[in-house]
Amino acid sequence: MLPMKKLLLSLLIFILVACNSKTYTSFGVEISDQPNHSYNSIYDLAQNGEITNIILEGEITQTCAKKGCWMDVKVSEQDTLMVRFKDYGFFVPKEGVEGLRTVVKGNAKMDTISVEMLRHYAEDAGDSEEEILNIMEPKYVLEFIAEGVLIEQ
Repeated sequence: MLPMKKLLLSLLIFILVACNSKTYTSFGVEISDQPNHSYNSIYDLAQNGEITNIILEGEITQTCAKKGCWMDVKVSEQDTLMVRFKDYGFFVPKEGVEGLRTVVKGNAKMDTISVEMLRHYAEDAGDSEEEILNIMEPKYVLEFIAEGVLIEQ
């Protein structure tokens, strides 16, 4: 009877662990699903230059509707981070992932995005011609280039 109890206990533990694990679709290089920084910490660190091997998590709010070459990720109550992909080596789905949890790994630095590029991103996002033409000034932002992305299924 003892071996049967061990078998049942092992099966129960396996089921509990399996039920609690999250399933992801992976893009780019294989990465951990455990964040190692918060948005606020990397924003502060990036003021002094590029930081590497950052793993962040958040909720996808939008992706590039043309190719899936970038996504906006809500990383705190008030902050959204645009995530682009290293060397355009991979793309994420163009639709259907809004509201899903994502984990991204890559490098971050402060950078100025030109008016031309901001207009390009607005066009990719499907903004109206009027909205695009109203973009008149560059933005100084935290740039995040991901080498790997997980999107929760």
